[in-house]
Amino acid sequence: MLIGRKKEQQRLWDAYESEYSEFVAVYGRRRVGKTFLIRETFDYKFTFQHSGLANSTRNKQLKAWCDSLAEYGMDIKRTPTNWMDAFSMLKELINKSAEKKKIVFIDELPWMDTHASGLIPALEHFWNSWASARKDVCLIICGSATSWIINKIVKNKGGLHNRVDYKIPLRPFTLSECEQYMKSRKVSMSRKQLVEGYMIMGGVPFYWKAMQKGLSLAQNIDQNFFNPGGELYEEFDALYASLFKRPEGYIKVVKLLSGKRSGLTRNELIKSGKFVDNGNFGQLLIDLESCGFIRCYNIIGNEKKDAVYQLIDPFTIFYYEFMSGNSRKDPQFWSHSLNKPVYNTWCGLSFERVCMLHVEQIKQALGISGIISGVYSWRSVNSKPGVQIDMLIDRDDDVVSICEMKYTSNPWEMQASDLEDILRKEEVFKRESRTSKTTHKVLVSANGVKRNEYSDDIQKIVTLDDLFK
Repeated sequence: MLIGRKKEQQRLWDAYESEYSEFVAVYGRRRVGKTFLIRETFDYKFTFQHSGLANSTRNKQLKAWCDSLAEYGMDIKRTPTNWMDAFSMLKELINKSAEKKKIVFIDELPWMDTHASGLIPALEHFWNSWASARKDVCLIICGSATSWIINKIVKNKGGLHNRVDYKIPLRPFTLSECEQYMKSRKVSMSRKQLVEGYMIMGGVPFYWKAMQKGLSLAQNIDQNFFNPGGELYEEFDALYASLFKRPEGYIKVVKLLSGKRSGLTRNELIKSGKFVDNGNFGQLLIDLESCGFIRCYNIIGNEKKDAVYQLIDPFTIFYYEFMSGNSRKDPQFWSHSLNKPVYNTWCGLSFERVCMLHVEQIKQALGISGIISGVYSWRSVNSKPGVQIDMLIDRDDDVVSICEMKYTSNPWEMQASDLEDILRKEEVFKRESRTSKTTHKVLVSANGVKRNEYSDDIQKIVTLDDLFK
């Protein structure tokens, strides 16, 4: 059963129903459901389907390609010696097909690009000189190595420049889609549990698939993340290795960011990590951002050079907070951590990240979905002690929404000190940013708010249910 993905599925159908040949690129992080989306959309029926081999040689890749051709009815009399030859054999298979539109699905294309493979020139030649000259080919390429797809295909500066007709980035599920998915699998979870699950797993469908009915969320987390042999016990290393050919630099950056709630500037990252300040480091940051692990935001009033990079991937944050430091290797570590101070602190910080990933739902709750706006975090430069605001929505209707996120077990009860803190943040922001816009104080509370004389200063309260819309 396919959950969500309506827009992406429609894009695939548009490509299929076009009167011309179309080149489609589907990309997104490991385990996000790219292959499943494509197979479900076309009911597992393809003129040709092939998946690259992980960590393999060119000869083995070509042999696997040959085997896939045979599976789709080709009488194999030879094994191709290079990719030009391999794509020529694919042409032969397509020419024999009686299907009105020939769907060619090449999965994990980046894995096929081994050292000096010649894959890209062969793909260029196949598409530019042959497939695009017809009207009946729908070529779909896919891969978890998002940076490779973007840099080598989507932003190709050679023969594939501007050749991709449909670019389909596949994002993780929203909270609402996770809820639908768990219901479809008969796994019972309250919305509070779903949010806590999202704090750990984000919206990655494969992670949620590991949740078993009959177990509590804590039991599921213990079983999959902390039990040797668990489905996701070694996921961190596999995740970064699948996305990046040389993952060490990427891991170094996210590790540095994991210890900085508000993020670091490029210069701060270079200094802390002793990186070389060059184009390669800039590309590394772009790759991490394109994969959805970090976000880059400008502080209102500052220039682009002061942009801040912040870790936003829930699983990576969870890994560095709990898994990498679980030296005791306690298989029930998560159950034993519940309601302890470190857990409660993590819940508060992680809820902020969940809100960051549901900005559209927050804007909808504020009634500003149709208003052009920018979303930022902000930290003071001149004030002592410093001020940090985790979410600002700078709106074109002459308003800046200052958002506070609170995760508590019971309805949050604002105290005089809380109101004083919020008012100080507002005052420092207005002074340092020199904004002339009206500021609205917004509270996003996981369990609502207990009304009192202090809460009346809040213009709008966004609830947990609002995040599920």
